[in-house]
Amino acid sequence: MTERETAQGANGVVVAGHPLATEAGLEILRRGGNAVDAGVAAGIALNAAHHDMTSFSGVAPILIHLAGTGESRSFDGLGRWPRAASLEWFWENQDGRYEPNLRHCVLPGAASSWISALRRFGTLSFAEVAEAAIRVCEEGVEIAPFQAGIFARNEESLLRWPGSRAVVGAPGGGLLQAGDIMRQPDHAETLRRLAAAEKSAGGSREDKIEAAHAAFYEGEAAEKMVRFSDEHGGFFTREDFAEFRAAEEPPIRVAFEGHELVGCGPWCQGPVLLEAVSILKNFDLRALGHNSPAYLHLITCALLLAYADREAHVGDPGFVDVPIEEMLSEEYTRARAGLIETGRAFEGMPPPGDPVSGKPLLEGYEMPRPGNWETNRGLERGAAVQWTADTSYVGVVDGQGNMFSATPSDTLGSHLEPPLIPGLGLALSGRGRQSRLDPRHPAAIAPGKRPRLTPNPALVLKDGAPAFVFGTPGGDVQPQAMLQVFLNLLVFGMEPQAAVEAPRLASYSFPNSFYPHDYFPGLLCIESRVGEKTLAALEAMGHKVEAWPESIPKAGSVLVAGLRKGGLWRGAADHRRLATARAL
Repeated sequence: MTERETAQGANGVVVAGHPLATEAGLEILRRGGNAVDAGVAAGIALNAAHHDMTSFSGVAPILIHLAGTGESRSFDGLGRWPRAASLEWFWENQDGRYEPNLRHCVLPGAASSWISALRRFGTLSFAEVAEAAIRVCEEGVEIAPFQAGIFARNEESLLRWPGSRAVVGAPGGGLLQAGDIMRQPDHAETLRRLAAAEKSAGGSREDKIEAAHAAFYEGEAAEKMVRFSDEHGGFFTREDFAEFRAAEEPPIRVAFEGHELVGCGPWCQGPVLLEAVSILKNFDLRALGHNSPAYLHLITCALLLAYADREAHVGDPGFVDVPIEEMLSEEYTRARAGLIETGRAFEGMPPPGDPVSGKPLLEGYEMPRPGNWETNRGLERGAAVQWTADTSYVGVVDGQGNMFSATPSDTLGSHLEPPLIPGLGLALSGRGRQSRLDPRHPAAIAPGKRPRLTPNPALVLKDGAPAFVFGTPGGDVQPQAMLQVFLNLLVFGMEPQAAVEAPRLASYSFPNSFYPHDYFPGLLCIESRVGEKTLAALEAMGHKVEAWPESIPKAGSVLVAGLRKGGLWRGAADHRRLATARAL
């Protein structure tokens, strides 16, 4: 039995982190749009309906697979540091810390990602795919209890700034509550201006959509963002905006049991998922049994080995020589797999390996220590791992098998997140706090460099044909939740809805991607549905187990679309959050 039913349809399926976004994508499929048209429409609508978790001016990494050509492409959807920002500035002026100001803001990447994907691989206009988002902004969206809880935890920050207060503040004071209607007129007007720029431009469809991109990054929106940045001590210039475009890149891949897992490159943590999968190819997972103590121990160890390599090697490949092919190679991941001991947990994050030489351990690497300035305050067992608003997801497969997978993010109102800008309805992207302030780190800040992003959508092929897309919110939990659902589907043959609802674990035994990069050595959180005997067995292996409730949003909200069966595409939406799946 599952909490929800699997969506099924012959002409496509849409999954998204909010029902209004799912419906926006489905509406585009009904009108004859392809998966990219529908995915962009759902993503822009998600920015409006789930503005507590995503933003049109935030981040939106995208993966696309074209059934007709067999081509897979990615758009990073990730902003870069302004040219005036530097590691030295933060040490000279903020003692090597991020503070609640606009100086850790990077350029908005999501708008460029949505528009670029639509221009390259869609068929409709920007105005057509933005219709639903504009409607949501103007007519309003009912605040769900889940969203109201997010706002309540960030009340002081939300009410401090006029732009944010105008959207989420209640008329009589305080914040809007669950059941209230949130309207975003400035956000709607921003989208209308882009659609108007498209309409007035001459040339081809692509030229017209390009005009919408220019209207955002060179027009009034950019002017308002730069002015707001200047007023509050930020680093941005108009040149930073005018030069920016989301990067289109080939994705990374690994093979697994007749399938090919496709992810985003080392500008994000996509390599963690793929390396963990490659490590696990060296074990008989079926023989261990689903969610047995031995199985859960094994996937935890594989993930920690991949996270260790993330810490040592992964950063913007435009600035860092990332040995990504070697990291994912069968030879190297087999050597890393040899470090896993049956029945014995790693005491903390294990040492990274040396992918270039193929050796499982990297000599001379200085391991992070709980309590130093970089990891801040690594706490022992029983620590309450803080969770705030994070991210969402949208996935689409159309009737022809084209696939779209995106993990948009940037939140509204948490302590270090920028406020909404009056007259724009959007905020600058605070993703800079995923950059490290340690010059030795591959993800260290540098002018023009991308932070190492947590969102990492994925898709799967079988014999080169489309199989499914999947992704989740959850910060560093994302690769962990995605790995477990991926294995539920391909190793244990679960139906899609059962695969996303099965109990999950998450390790915190590595430095967190977000400042202040907390590190909880050995901490393993698991939903209590796995059973007391399993929890006790993992404790006996040396894991510092903390039982979560039966189902918890911290464990992510995995969505899956595809998995064709009997001529029907299928979709599954995690019951842990607002996510929904609809089929056509």
